[in-house]
Amino acid sequence: MPEFIPMSYQLAWPFAIAIAWVAGEFGYRLTGLPRISVYGLVGFLFGNLLAGVLPQSEVDTFMLLANIAFGLMLFEMGYRINLHWLRANPWIGVMGVVEAVATFVVVYFVAQWFGMAPLAALLLGSLAMSTSPAGVLRVLNEERSSGQVSERILHLSALNCVLAVFTFKVIVGIGVFQTSGSLLDAVWSSLVVLAVSAGLGALVGVSVPALLRRLGNLSRDATLAFAIAVILLVAVTHAFKFSPVLAALTFGLVARHRRVTLNQTQRNFGVMGDLLSVVLFFFVAATLDWRQVIDGMSLGLILLVARFAAKMIGVGVFARVSGVSWRKGLLTGLALAPLSVFVILMLEQTRRAGVDLVDSLMPLAAMALLLEVIGPIITQRALIWAQETPETPDKPHKPDTIKE
Repeated sequence: MPEFIPMSYQLAWPFAIAIAWVAGEFGYRLTGLPRISVYGLVGFLFGNLLAGVLPQSEVDTFMLLANIAFGLMLFEMGYRINLHWLRANPWIGVMGVVEAVATFVVVYFVAQWFGMAPLAALLLGSLAMSTSPAGVLRVLNEERSSGQVSERILHLSALNCVLAVFTFKVIVGIGVFQTSGSLLDAVWSSLVVLAVSAGLGALVGVSVPALLRRLGNLSRDATLAFAIAVILLVAVTHAFKFSPVLAALTFGLVARHRRVTLNQTQRNFGVMGDLLSVVLFFFVAATLDWRQVIDGMSLGLILLVARFAAKMIGVGVFARVSGVSWRKGLLTGLALAPLSVFVILMLEQTRRAGVDLVDSLMPLAAMALLLEVIGPIITQRALIWAQETPETPDKPHKPDTIKE
């Protein structure tokens, strides 16, 4: 009997992930809800009902897998960002900066109004700026959506991600300086981490296409080569405590503009990406503590309303000048709902660097749980209302590949 207990610990998480996948498939087929919302709900229940089951060494392994899954999605998102489109329509970039700054300011002042410490309110505001690329991309691919709203939420979520990482790292650097008094530690925790992460992503983004051209298998081997490169990049940045988020996003962006055609590359990186996405959304929700969720729920709900309002207004006011109707502008702002995966992985990376912020940001736990479940649903509804999914009569079925 004693030998059975360690074995049951080892089997608990694989069985739980299998249950999450089955629940996600049935949930999607019976209700039409995004699979990732169901993965998140199952993960939260598992993480709290069976807390402490997984040994810490295996938690670290799952965290690395979650970062790899997130890295693959960030690479795909970076690859789908079209800088030429942003130059042709600069109002998209202006829209992204304005709505991100508006979100930061609104969330900061609301948090301050309810008594949060200034540094905690700044950190909360910086994280609220973000839109999780993982949630957005999975819903876009699952729904096979295309159109103005789809393209805008892709570009805006990528811009939100970069701005949030930059702002968050700078504020963490200020916090480190206030705590330690060391300017070197503060600069290393913020600007150096950002510069090195982006530099590594750009270096890989140049090197891998060059290697594929040298091998002469540019189209045939693109999926495998880029997947391996993302895994290596995330592993290196994870081990040396840099930013896998910024590195993977930069990698995808540079690779696209090196003119590598990925006609044979499947969305989500095929079966491997689908498998890792189950792990990602399940594991991220499993890390949320129900006590922190309850303690931060009231303020978390208020901050969620403030965040939604800031993003919808910030995007909506630029709708007409950027070339779409007011309705599609507001739907774009609404579709920027997903938050949780980005936020939780950012906090975990910061904790590994020696700065634990979870206890001081309890409203964030409530926001993360709510948006882990309802964020993808809101994005899905916004795309359907914008008539950019194949279910609408005028939309053709899109092939399941990434194209230039």
